[in-house]
Amino acid sequence: MKVDIYTDGAARGNPDGPGGYGTIIHYTDATGKLHEREYSAGYKKTTNNRMELLAAITGLEALTKPCDVDLYSDSKYLTDAFNQKWLESWMKNNWRKSNKEAVKNIDLWKRLLKAMEPHNVSFIWVKGHNGHAMNERCDYLATSAADQNELLDDIILENN
Repeated sequence: MKVDIYTDGAARGNPDGPGGYGTIIHYTDATGKLHEREYSAGYKKTTNNRMELLAAITGLEALTKPCDVDLYSDSKYLTDAFNQKWLESWMKNNWRKSNKEAVKNIDLWKRLLKAMEPHNVSFIWVKGHNGHAMNERCDYLATSAADQNELLDDIILENN
């Protein structure tokens, strides 16, 4: 099945947050019927980059069977990690950048890689705040989640 996932993350007062993410899954079933699902959550303390990663993870983890996925994001951090092969280099160098600095958000990068395993995923960059309807909807979901009263604690799976 072919699925489009649109994502955005936002942090108010980056790098301390609060923040939120928005994810929209969009696909057409075998009968030609369009389906969309929206996801969002807000976190007490976070960064834009963590929210971008959680948006992508949420979309991929919601898929119940292997799919061909086009994942659209306005985050160069996310899209370039795959399209410019940064992630491949980081893993090869024990999660270190070329300047030997440790990669941030390793816990979420690993979770994203696991969520991608059953799927064929392409990462597509879209310019944010440029009138792209789905990106604008995701931004609204993300900022609304960041502004809610009952925010979640950040999810930390691993620190290395």
